[in-house]
Amino acid sequence: MELGNQIKKYRSELQISQEQLADRIYVSRQTISNWENEKSYPDVNSLILLSEVFQTSIDKLIKGDIEIMKEKINEQEIKKLNYYGNIFCVHFAITILSAVPLFFWLEQLAFIPFGILFVITMYWALKVEKVKKDNDIQTYKEIVAFLEGKRLDEIQKQREIGKRPYQNVLKGIVAGIVTIVVCFLIGLLFHLLGN
Repeated sequence: MELGNQIKKYRSELQISQEQLADRIYVSRQTISNWENEKSYPDVNSLILLSEVFQTSIDKLIKGDIEIMKEKINEQEIKKLNYYGNIFCVHFAITILSAVPLFFWLEQLAFIPFGILFVITMYWALKVEKVKKDNDIQTYKEIVAFLEGKRLDEIQKQREIGKRPYQNVLKGIVAGIVTIVVCFLIGLLFHLLGN
């Protein structure tokens, strides 16, 4: 972060100590030291007071930090999307693969464990969708760009927004077909093993 260096620079230009600066913005000398050594970051009120003391804009004071913050937020969101996505995929596979065996062995009672698996899978699907919604990513191209730490330009974004309804319908159809095929194959396998 650049703010620590900025505080040191402006403080030395004004020729004031950490203690004097701390008194002016109502914090401890240790807090100023932590900011300058990048151990902590000032809150919004402190940034406003710093900008007033240094007679500069907050933009100049925190220059460079905004991009670093955006990158960190982006990295965290990418990790979250990958984590939730992986858990969802595992639960989805377990739900699909367990459907036929559960109904084969437990018959009517299979609705209970299958329902529990289904609810857990949907929970993780909703977590994935929340991350996608929070970051305004819906289409495959937007997801790929997001995972690479990029954003689409405005024209590309508008094109992708136009594709969203069609892609959502297509995703639903493909998911349904895959589920039917997998369940059919598992059912066929159990039928062959049962005979």
